[in-house]
Amino acid sequence: MGLYRIRLSTGASLHAGSKNQVQLWLVGQHGEAALGKRLWPARGKVNGDEVRLPCYRWVEGDGVLSLPEGTGCTVGEDPQGLFRKHREEELEERRKLYRWGNWKDGLILSVAGTKLSDLPVDERFLEDKRVDFEASLAKGLADLAIKDSLNVLTRWKDLDDFKRIFWCGQSKLATWRNPVSTKAQKLASVIFGVVACTCSPIYLEAEVGGSPGPKEVKAQPLTSSPTQGGTLFEADFSLLDGIKANVILCSQQYLAAPLVMLKLQPDGKLLPMVIQLQLPSAGSPPPPLFLPTDPPMVWLLAKCWVRSSDFQLHELQSHLLRGHLMAEVIAVATMRCLPSIHPIFKLIIPHLRYTLEINVRARTGLVSDMGIFDQVVSTGGGGHVELLRRAGGFLTYSSFCPPDDLADRGLLGVKSSFYAQDALRLWEIIFRYVEGIVSLHYKTDVAVKDDPELQTWCREITEIGLQGGQDRGFPVSLQSRDQVCRFVTMCIFTCTGQHSSVHLGQLDWYSWVPNAPCTMRLPPPTTKDATLETVMATLPNFHQASLQMSMTWQLGRRQPIMVAVGQHEEEYFSGPEPKAVLKKFREELAALDKEIENRNAKLDMPYEYLRPSLVENSVAI
Repeated sequence: MGLYRIRLSTGASLHAGSKNQVQLWLVGQHGEAALGKRLWPARGKVNGDEVRLPCYRWVEGDGVLSLPEGTGCTVGEDPQGLFRKHREEELEERRKLYRWGNWKDGLILSVAGTKLSDLPVDERFLEDKRVDFEASLAKGLADLAIKDSLNVLTRWKDLDDFKRIFWCGQSKLATWRNPVSTKAQKLASVIFGVVACTCSPIYLEAEVGGSPGPKEVKAQPLTSSPTQGGTLFEADFSLLDGIKANVILCSQQYLAAPLVMLKLQPDGKLLPMVIQLQLPSAGSPPPPLFLPTDPPMVWLLAKCWVRSSDFQLHELQSHLLRGHLMAEVIAVATMRCLPSIHPIFKLIIPHLRYTLEINVRARTGLVSDMGIFDQVVSTGGGGHVELLRRAGGFLTYSSFCPPDDLADRGLLGVKSSFYAQDALRLWEIIFRYVEGIVSLHYKTDVAVKDDPELQTWCREITEIGLQGGQDRGFPVSLQSRDQVCRFVTMCIFTCTGQHSSVHLGQLDWYSWVPNAPCTMRLPPPTTKDATLETVMATLPNFHQASLQMSMTWQLGRRQPIMVAVGQHEEEYFSGPEPKAVLKKFREELAALDKEIENRNAKLDMPYEYLRPSLVENSVAI
């Protein structure tokens, strides 16, 4: 008779532990052994390391929870079917808890449920996360109410008036970007970042005078002109053409669909050469072309319009759709199709933490009826949903894989594209991590083809969650180890680096409202006679600017409750081999972090949005 010593450890969150009795059984290949005593697990305690049985979920009620040993195991690695019953029962229960929903027709699918209480308990924020999130939200709303009451009769006169909304939460970069003067002769040198949003935006600096900043572009290269000493790029916002603009408090708001031609200078600066704010239409005069040589206020207003259009595409297409909603598809499919013993589940699950709750909160607060977008954003009132529908057609598999995406957009050789450099390095590190785990469990391509759980998971993401994603290049099956590595790397990179690249810069780039107006109160200009009064009447009013600042601070501030990529405490894998793979992953992330730190020390404006120590391990905010 064997002698077993059990060591039980519980989480340290506020409601962990129990005053109720917990009975344990050990079940082996030849039978089961009931333990001689019952336990009362206390919060944050360890109740003796040999075999680990990871749980990492809430245990509720009076049912029985079956936990397999922590070594990853595919169906092919279990020919005797020792875990078959466990796999089947776990997935049957999960499919009841995690059901597909349809937030809006024509969009990729989401988890079923319209409120937080509809979510499985394991998807909810723990107390520290919930308290921080809700406290910061309450503070933002309180500050907004005070600002509105103190400035109810405020009228904008010049750009310096926007400083009134800054009571707290302004980043160092946002402070640096404030204009030092609002005199007309100085405005031509004020820096306004232009983000070219084809697929998803990465920041670049567009300037007339001033000093250089981050130069990242999400654009399609048009032509290379060596004789002119640079390459031309196009920033295309035509996805906004025809989107119905919002009406806020009975006041019509306005949208534009700009096209911007930018030139990559030999010194690395990417400068706007010409701006067209509207697409040509039959029966109408050709839209004017705005140039750096135009009067300062005219050129400034044109750039503000581009930045307002970028705000819409960045927040809806790049951030919400390609970050949050894509991660939700991955999360729901993973919970429905992969049992907890599956190595791919163990690999991906740390990168899905809190995603479902933050997305439900977004659908009930930000983009809901009478939510923040309806209250203050020019695509609110239904335009945001139509924009998401249109953007769904651009969710291609290659665009989620930086090596392909950057090559398609001509950014691989752009030395000043810090996003391209850092995204490639992070992708490669994640790929090697995934490859290390996959090689432990799939010795041949045949083993991949013969894994029914893996194939079901891939098909669920592509055919169901992405609503026919195979038409946009997503695989419906995985036929080789290399295909598995690429697909899983895409999932992890989307939930970590790609989301962080479009999330972390919000406070830096959006808190100074003229740099990213959430709405515009006058139509796009059709002549070149703009004045300072025209600019101020077009930009958001005081309440709108204050609400944008509050939203930006709430979502863009550095989160005190965060887990950096690869640094999760949960040990889903047992055994020295996968732990060695994880250890190497963390070492490579630390090396990249140091490289970026050293590079940034030489820059006037550091690019930190893909620095591993700042990249969150999941879409959690």
